[in-house]
Amino acid sequence: MSASITKIAAAIKMYETENDLSQNRRLELTALMNQRLASAVDLQMQMKQAHWNVKGPSFIGLHQLFDQVHEAVASYVDMIAERIVQLGGIAEGTVRVAAAHTRLAEYPLAIADGMTHVEAVARALSTFGHEARSTIKQAEELDDADTADLFTEISRGIDKWLWFVEAHSQATK
Repeated sequence: MSASITKIAAAIKMYETENDLSQNRRLELTALMNQRLASAVDLQMQMKQAHWNVKGPSFIGLHQLFDQVHEAVASYVDMIAERIVQLGGIAEGTVRVAAAHTRLAEYPLAIADGMTHVEAVARALSTFGHEARSTIKQAEELDDADTADLFTEISRGIDKWLWFVEAHSQATK
């Protein structure tokens, strides 16, 4: 476990639960998942940013696609937050916490062109997909198959959405 996650885990308030994972493991898992939750909340809002601001000949298709990705990511946000709470932790899902802890690059605000949005969305999805796969490994190391399974599901979904988004740029290359 990284030093930053261990430091965060030490400051987390935990609720009592009959869950059979040790409190130390639950602390580490909660810190890890709150980091991912921050990025997921950021990703969710980045998808809305793209949805609201896309322009160009592929407007309607991209506008709808980005909204679909947003809806899927919203469900991932909820899944992550609920898993944190199941383990006795507190889901830290406010926009301010997300902004402070996200691992995603800032979404470019001044873009409009559909293909530029496709590139920005693909980067954000790819970064989050990498984080999800990293979380699978870390959850396995902490003997939490359920969290690993949750992030396997999220990773599969992110990879699907990345494929849908990248398909808009691959035919032109």
